This record gives sequence, structure tokens and C-alpha cells, in this order.
Amino acid sequence: MDPVTLAFWLFALSSVAAAVGVISLKNPVHAALSLVLTFFSVACVWLIAGAEFLGVALILVYVGAVMVLFLFVVMMLDIDVAPLREGYVRYLPVGLLVAVVMLVEMLVLIGVKVQLATPLAADAAAVEGVSNTVWIARALFTTYLLPFEVAAVILTVAVIAAVMLTLRRREGAKHQDPGAQSRVRAVDRVRLVKMDAVRPEPAPAPRGGADDAPAGEVR
Repeated sequence: MDPVTLAFWLFALSSVAAAVGVISLKNPVHAALSLVLTFFSVACVWLIAGAEFLGVALILVYVGAVMVLFLFVVMMLDIDVAPLREGYVRYLPVGLLVAVVMLVEMLVLIGVKVQLATPLAADAAAVEGVSNTVWIARALFTTYLLPFEVAAVILTVAVIAAVMLTLRRREGAKHQDPGAQSRVRAVDRVRLVKMDAVRPEPAPAPRGGADDAPAGEVR
């Protein structure tokens, strides 16, 4: 088995194992770390396959924003984050494991790229004489235009569903009524009260001192 195929199986098995961890782990932090490893492993597969643009975009977009996405989901579902903040050290072993696996994958990817310049298959962009980005753009908006539009519709529906989940009525939560806010009048919000300007009189100075105390009383 050549090094390219061996690296492909290594990245593929790592991505599958991490994906299983995403849906099987009960701890949301561990699931998010497994998702990071999944994206990184798939990006390595794309890099050795010659799709450098897809691999770099996956790392920059998904791996870079996955933690922000995770925090957004936690806030949207009203998960108590106080227990998640406690015991930060208990998440360290899983984080170190993910970091070590990612480091090994990077070293394997660098070694494969150095030894063999040919990807797993023929580079379609090189055959057509264009860059990888240009070839992906042409294929995306011509041959795969319908799946691209379907994915856009699915993402739009997901955004609408997320907004509807956050707008559900809950006890103890304060909500705004845009209709009532637009119908409000100035006379309903501000009341002018006319008052006479009266300067307060100074308080009288205290009378008497230590010498005015009655006999037998000490001040």
C-alpha cells in the first residue's frame, strides 16, 4: 500500500471515529471537540485529493467558527452553562487527545505532500488549465447548480427554524410588542408637570452650646 492510500485511510478512519463521537458523546464540549477533529480530518482528505481550496475553506470556516456555533446553540437551547464552566481541567485530556491527533495528521499530510506530488486522482483543474478556485466555481454554478440551490433553501429553512425556537414564549421572560411600540404616542410616554420654583429656606442654626447646659448636665 502506497503512502497516499495509507494516509487516506488514516484520515478517513479518524473522521468517521470523530463523527461517531459527535453523536454519541453526552457532554456537549466533548462533542464539539470531536466535531473539530471531524472537520480537520475531512480537510486533510481533500488536501491530499488535490482540492486545496475546499480543504483550506473547511478549516477556516468550519473549524474556526465551530466553537462560536456551539456557544450559539447552547444559548439558544437555554442550557445551564454554569456546570460547563466548572472543572475546566476535566476537559483537558480530551482537548489534548484531539490536539495530538491533529498534529499527527498534519505531519502525515506534510510527509505525503513532500514525497509524492501527485494526488489520489487526476487534478481536473490542472487538466483544464485553470486554478482550483476557478474550476470549483464553474462546476458549482453549472453542473451542480440545482444541488447548490437546494442546499441554500435548506439553510434558509434552518435559519427560520432557529429564529422560531428563540422566539418561543417562556415564563418569566420579557418580550417586546413591536405593534404596541409603533402605536405609542408622546402624551402616553411623557407627562409635563408645572410646578412653581420655590427656593428652600436655609435650616435655622442650632441654638445654645456647652455653656448653656443646665446645672448638673454635662455635654
